[in-house]
Amino acid sequence: MAATPRRAIDVAFQKNYVPTWAFDHISYFDGGNEVKLCLDKSTGTGFQSRGSYLFGHFSMHIKMVPGDSAGTVTAFYLSSQNSEHDEIDFEFLGNRTDQPYILQTNVFSGGKGDREQRIYLWFDPTKDYHSYSVLWNMHQIVVFKNSRDLGVKYPFNQPMKIYSSLWNADDWATRGGLEKTDWSRAPFVASYRGFHIDGCEASADPKFCSTQGMQWWDQKEFQELDGPQYRRLQWVRRMYTIYNYCTDRSRYPTVPPECHRDRDV
Repeated sequence: MAATPRRAIDVAFQKNYVPTWAFDHISYFDGGNEVKLCLDKSTGTGFQSRGSYLFGHFSMHIKMVPGDSAGTVTAFYLSSQNSEHDEIDFEFLGNRTDQPYILQTNVFSGGKGDREQRIYLWFDPTKDYHSYSVLWNMHQIVVFKNSRDLGVKYPFNQPMKIYSSLWNADDWATRGGLEKTDWSRAPFVASYRGFHIDGCEASADPKFCSTQGMQWWDQKEFQELDGPQYRRLQWVRRMYTIYNYCTDRSRYPTVPPECHRDRDV
């Protein structure tokens, strides 16, 4: 049987993160236990982890931009620091009032991405805080398996920092750029709590984690989804997925090899 990750431990922002740009567009509340990012016509803003990590469990509670959020993107992602970079993306794409948010995921490995999947969120992510997590180990990024034996590069030996940002992307984010940001509704605000990091901290240089194979996320119960977890994933794919690169034959006439292993086709 697979297992659920260890419970995330909520800590203050400043323990694990620092702002990266437009510092005056970040507000801190309750001693840093709550942070708000602000987007207006002049700029968005963002933050990053203090350390770099090679595998682990990373979680954040986020309340998305409410109301008419078309054109905005709230991003939560991991990324390495070099040209052939690895990256694990959550991008929350805003929408017109009463239209559902879209979550776009992507995985870059060795500089190659183009693995987008998009789902409608089946809950309102603006009414309350919801937890969003990445579990990354030697075997899988839930739900992208290590398929190096199939010739598919996998984020394996490049430490990554954790980032989040709020920015304007009305050239593509909502209906392919047809819906533009309504600046009369600015400022747009996304709120954060939690700031949990449980990972193997490393500099940008190490090719392996000194405790590799010994952490809880390396154990057998976290190497793949079990039946109930997979059925929940299938429910999301069946009911709410609106785009999956694995099934896009115009873009990929031959099914990418990892898609069979990930049971996306």
